[in-house]
Amino acid sequence: MSALFSPFTLRDLTVPNRIVVSPMCQYSATDGQANAWHLIHLGGLALSGAGMLIIEATAVEALGRITPGDLGLWDDVTEAALVPMLAAIRQVSNTAVVMQIAHAGRKASSHVPWDGGQLIPADAPDGWVPHAPSAVPQKAGEAASLALDSAGLHRVRDAFVATAKRAARLGIDGLEIHGAHGYLLHQFLSPISNRRNDEYGGSLENRMRFPLEVFDAVRAAFPADKPVGLKVSATDWVEGGWDIGQTIAFSKELKTRGVDWIDVSSGGISPLQKITVGPGYQVPFAKAVKEATGVTTMAVGLITEARQAEDLIASGQADFVALARAMLYDPRWGWHAAAALGATVEAPPPYWRAPPREHQAVFGNTAFGAR
Repeated sequence: MSALFSPFTLRDLTVPNRIVVSPMCQYSATDGQANAWHLIHLGGLALSGAGMLIIEATAVEALGRITPGDLGLWDDVTEAALVPMLAAIRQVSNTAVVMQIAHAGRKASSHVPWDGGQLIPADAPDGWVPHAPSAVPQKAGEAASLALDSAGLHRVRDAFVATAKRAARLGIDGLEIHGAHGYLLHQFLSPISNRRNDEYGGSLENRMRFPLEVFDAVRAAFPADKPVGLKVSATDWVEGGWDIGQTIAFSKELKTRGVDWIDVSSGGISPLQKITVGPGYQVPFAKAVKEATGVTTMAVGLITEARQAEDLIASGQADFVALARAMLYDPRWGWHAAAALGATVEAPPPYWRAPPREHQAVFGNTAFGAR
């Protein structure tokens, strides 16, 4: 039996395989609202064969968007915009639908990537002042962010809670809190971006405090039978920054609080990062977290081949593989992986005639006839 296509249970949610569609920002929303692009994009990925589909980083407040095109869930309008998209996915797919909830912090007010991705000045029509742990810009020469005061911290934490409650009302199957890639919660964790001298800065315990408060608040606000995970950057790839040892300490604290998975990525806090990239280059971080804590982990980063993913799961290096670019390039990755590994995967009846003759059993015991 394929390890990659074995089921896994997270609280009351059981997924049929270990393939996850990573959250991938599309920068295509209007005022935070999902639209036809999200319906087509996520609807297609819901038919990929993955056991879990994670909706892109969804801002908990308008100030928390990376770009003006980010998806959001902060008011009745953004909530209503997600209803038809989710209804369509549920109609055609049994894939678990999870939402990543996020705040960009000092990386907010950016142009979309295809327009360069750089900071939009606060006085420009589409710009605003980013809020962050400290008044430290993302890049040299940029305007400094506004350091969050006590009221700001409460506002952001309450925004995460409100979004979690809206996601529950929408019927989302689980949440992933974004604590990676240089966004707000990662900014609190990393000494590169966190220069505070209060109870939220300085020591590791203090730098972890706000991300843990956010996790606790979200966990309490979301239904107890549904899972909540958290994405981390295991290392900043910058000397003196966040590293795997601190990630393990953070993961141990999250475990005591009932985290359901740690999605282990890396980088994003600084343009000075020096990353060594290769197939599965971040898998050792997921393996280290899993071995040190026993927490369920997701491995990400240049996982592209079925056998590579199978071996990763079978060897116990991680519990899930999360694919991003590979899924964009091959939206039927799950089908092709099942065929390569001699496993089966669910597909809707209109597609039952799709497999080539040598992989007729990939959809299980199906029939497709005509008179």
